[in-house]
Amino acid sequence: MAQTMKDILNRMLNHEELTREEMKTILIGITQSEYPTEQITALLTALQMRGVTVDELLGFRDGILETGVPAILNADRYIDVVGTGGDRKNTFNISTTSCFVIAGAGYKVAKHGNYAATSVSGASNVIQHHGIKFTDDIDRLNRSLNEAGIVYLHAQLFAKAMKFVGPIRKALQFPTIFNLLGPLVNPSQPPCQLLGVANLDQMRLYHQVYQKIGIDYGIVNSIDGYDEISLTGDFKVTTNQYERIFKPQDLGFETAKPEELVGGATEEEAAQIFDSVLENRALPAQKNIVLANAAFGIQVLEKGEKDIEECIAIARESIDSGRALKTFKKFVELNS
Repeated sequence: MAQTMKDILNRMLNHEELTREEMKTILIGITQSEYPTEQITALLTALQMRGVTVDELLGFRDGILETGVPAILNADRYIDVVGTGGDRKNTFNISTTSCFVIAGAGYKVAKHGNYAATSVSGASNVIQHHGIKFTDDIDRLNRSLNEAGIVYLHAQLFAKAMKFVGPIRKALQFPTIFNLLGPLVNPSQPPCQLLGVANLDQMRLYHQVYQKIGIDYGIVNSIDGYDEISLTGDFKVTTNQYERIFKPQDLGFETAKPEELVGGATEEEAAQIFDSVLENRALPAQKNIVLANAAFGIQVLEKGEKDIEECIAIARESIDSGRALKTFKKFVELNS
């Protein structure tokens, strides 16, 4: 007999961990409205207070992917560049801009994103601002990937489970396990991912998660709390091949000032910064930050076989040659 939520909650109060299979069953139960709101609230709170285990996170991931809409892409090797969000730094759209630089360099990208949670402009905001219409039509998605080298997957069209917990997450007003799931539920299940995290505890958690999923990954964290490579100081990178702390100078970059990363006060301002990087007229710091993030993404795609200097050169060429901008224009043309 299946466990009731009462049993599960009693185990949580006993500090027990749940299995991957149990968590998957609970997530599916949530989408079938099997539990009252109060019980789901209690579960999310208990998980947050105790700390989520790798298997618990993977169980909810399995459930979200199973109850959602898959995106089967006709490509063997492609990457998603994404941050956990919630660093409350209101940076410009660094990972989204980096995705177009990577695609401009001839690699394939499947960017998964959503509207902003804690900043002025999330990935979906800046994409939609340019007239893009979101779709889950697989033929259109594959056409974008094949002809522009990049496809955008708007989270709300794919992860059907999220709408069942939306009101609860809003009411709780603190991060829950669902904040950790965003980067793990790309419906195309990319074989490569560059993930920015806001702290080193998250870095350890995702490092274990990626090893269990078995993909090529890079996890980055700026020691001063940015969930991307901010170049405002030292940053740590963990990949399948190495774990290392870098200084901006190690990559040939100047240290950036926090104000040079700000995404502006409006969606319009954030979109202008995004455009300026692709058009190669951004502030040097803005361009360098995108180059750094794109370069580590390229290194993941190359299975760590190219050193980071070479990957920076590839990213730089994508912007300087105009190919990143051309890629974006093609993407807009195919998706408007």
